This record gives sequence, C-alpha cells and structure tokens, in this order.
Amino acid sequence: MPRSTTWSGAGRSSGSAPTPTSPSCCCTPARRATSAIQSFLVGDGANVNILSVQDWDDDAVHLGRDSIRVGRDASVKHTAISFGGDVVRMHANVEYAGPGGSAELLGLYFADAGQHLEHRLFVDHNAPKTKSNVLYKGALQGNGAHTVWIGNVLIRKVAEGIETYEENRNLVLTEGGQADSVPNLEIETGEIEGAGHASATARFDDEQLFYLRSRGVSEKEARRLVVHGFFNDLIRRVGVPSIEEHLLQTVEAELAKNVLREDPPVGELA
Repeated sequence: MPRSTTWSGAGRSSGSAPTPTSPSCCCTPARRATSAIQSFLVGDGANVNILSVQDWDDDAVHLGRDSIRVGRDASVKHTAISFGGDVVRMHANVEYAGPGGSAELLGLYFADAGQHLEHRLFVDHNAPKTKSNVLYKGALQGNGAHTVWIGNVLIRKVAEGIETYEENRNLVLTEGGQADSVPNLEIETGEIEGAGHASATARFDDEQLFYLRSRGVSEKEARRLVVHGFFNDLIRRVGVPSIEEHLLQTVEAELAKNVLREDPPVGELA
C-alpha cells in the first residue's frame, strides 16, 4: 500500500486543494481495487485545509486512510467526500503534537443501490486545551444501499481543558437502504470545557414536503429542495468554491438516478 506525507511548517497557511493520492491498484476484469495511506504533519501555528474526494466507478473497491498530526496552536480542516464505488472504506485519524491545536472534520457521502460506503474516524485528544468538531452527512437511495459511520473520540487524562463535539446525520431517500451510525466518546478526565455527540437517521420530512407542496412546488422539486437543503450547509463549509459547486452538481446527478427519475421505484415514500 503506497504512502505519502505532506508537511506544513510552523506559521504557514496552506492553499485549499484536493489532497494528492497515489493509490495502488489490484485489478481484475470484474473489479478494480485501490488503496492509499496519507500522513499530514501540521506544524506549530499552521493553518491547513485538506480535501479528499472519492468519486469511483460502480465496480471499484477502495481503502484509504488519512493520518493528521496537529501542532501547537495549529488548525486543520479535513473534508472527506465519497461517491460511487462498490465498497469504499475511509479512515481519518487525528492526534495533537501540543496544546492549542484545533481540528474540524467534515464528511459527505451518497450511496446508491448495492453500494457500501464506510467512514471511520478517530480523534485522540492527547494534549491539553485542544479542540475538535466533527460533522458528517450522508444520503442513501436504492435497494441495498448501505452506509457506515463510526466516530471515536478519546480524551486522555492529560487532555484538560479540551472541547469536542461530533455529529452524524443520515437521510434515507427510498426503501431498501440502511445507515449505521456509531458515535463513541471516551473520557479519562473530568477537567474539560465540553464534550458531546449526536446521531440521527431519518426519511423525508413529511411536514417539509407538505409545506413546499402547499405553495405550489411539485413533489419531485420538493424532494430535490429538501436534499439540497440537507447538504448545503456542510458543502458551504468546504472552503473551495470550485469544489463546492462541483459537489452541488454531483448531488443533483445522484438524485437523477433515483429520487428524481420519472418513474420512482415501487415502495418509495410519498
């Protein structure tokens, strides 16, 4: 499995760009498998924006891991995006090299029929006065669509005065999908500023749809607006305008495969 390391020195601010990838490939006529490991060393006082976009063919299998070490008083934003693929598993791990470090972890995924998309993260608060904020959102459509999100946060005994919060939201658009969401928070000290987590999985909100339909919006357009509203706040936090626009277009293309097509599948929620 190939490895790459990116270093941002003390006091530097990195440009916002997709992370470089050098996946290995083990290909067969029926399936393409890739894997990649990347490490990011964020120097003291640096400000780094890391963006990982996974947009695979339907037969692809991928395993990836991003490991991030955050320096003293440094800040990092890591965004993981997954579309396509047969089986995709992504890991994001964060640890701190000194006090004052801050990490924001964002994620967006959209699973179609038969796809398995999995995101696992681990935030290790191993230094005092550090911060982490996690927000992952996913949507599922089609029979057999399956997503897994596992968020692990460890607050060590030495990590006094830290703040952490993790949140995962999933929107099941049709029958036949399954979203598994497991937030875990382990606290070894009571001397913290704050810690919490939230997780929710829901279907289309009937009240939202009724509100839009009562104002002359068609059912198809109402569903489209609800999904875009679900993702919009997260997409606008990516911090790269060209990527944000591309993500909005990709969500629209995903909806066209199922929810917005002319003949919705039997059993789809009204």
